[in-house]
Amino acid sequence: MLAVVAVAACGSSGARLVSTSPTPVAAVQPAESPSPTPAPSHVFVVVMENRSYEQALAGGYTAQLAAKYGVATNYHGVSHPSLPNYLAMTSGSTWGVADDGYHVLPASGLGQQLTQAGITWRAYMEGMSGTCFSSPYPYALKHNPFPYYGGKCPAEVVPFNSFAADMAGADAPRFVWISPGLCNDGHDCSTAVADRYLSQLVPAIMSTAAWQENGVLFITWDEGYDSANHVLMLVIRPGGMHQESSAYHDHYSLLATIEDRLGVPRLGQAAKASSLRELLVSGSAS
Repeated sequence: MLAVVAVAACGSSGARLVSTSPTPVAAVQPAESPSPTPAPSHVFVVVMENRSYEQALAGGYTAQLAAKYGVATNYHGVSHPSLPNYLAMTSGSTWGVADDGYHVLPASGLGQQLTQAGITWRAYMEGMSGTCFSSPYPYALKHNPFPYYGGKCPAEVVPFNSFAADMAGADAPRFVWISPGLCNDGHDCSTAVADRYLSQLVPAIMSTAAWQENGVLFITWDEGYDSANHVLMLVIRPGGMHQESSAYHDHYSLLATIEDRLGVPRLGQAAKASSLRELLVSGSAS
């Protein structure tokens, strides 16, 4: 079982309506070109915090995963601080956001896209004991991008303690997002603590039928500390072997890969991004 670490309360800034951004609203609508329709698959995403590539690999368990599965060695965050990276991963745009405050964005994004396409999804938030907007530490709204789109908390955003029962059921969601709490994601605690959390979480995911039957798990870090914003991306799939891709990728690449895998059009900057496809086919990475 995963341990929940609770410490002191975390504050948040007031809401702001975002009306302009360097990426036009039209750019975060689905791209016109069709995406390939793959075999049914479950996609898991875990987002960790605030480690550059080499810093993340300092975790012993994380290094073991990198030695056994797929690694994008030239993967990057797209901005600073945390929030714009989470928005990029889930809508294909940062919306011009350059802080961690709450902003009401137009109703859009990956969650709405999947709902409209009839694809089941859930976002599991460690430490969320109330609503998206009123849960104490270690939950962090800035690490939960889904309530920003449309200014409300989707029903699919739930506490992490629902994860095990959902995965054991017959109708596990096709798309699973996991945001650990502010300690276990490494934001407030050491690399060793975050690494230990992954050593519990990843086997729990890999034990599910949803992952074992053509599933894939992506683990990345929101932002790094070096000038290139170089972060680790792990691609973990059943029967997968160690592969490395040196091609340039970023958080838009992750969104592109998720959308291609689930058979929906790419949103925003994901339409122009290079996907992580080479790490999903044995022997094709370089």
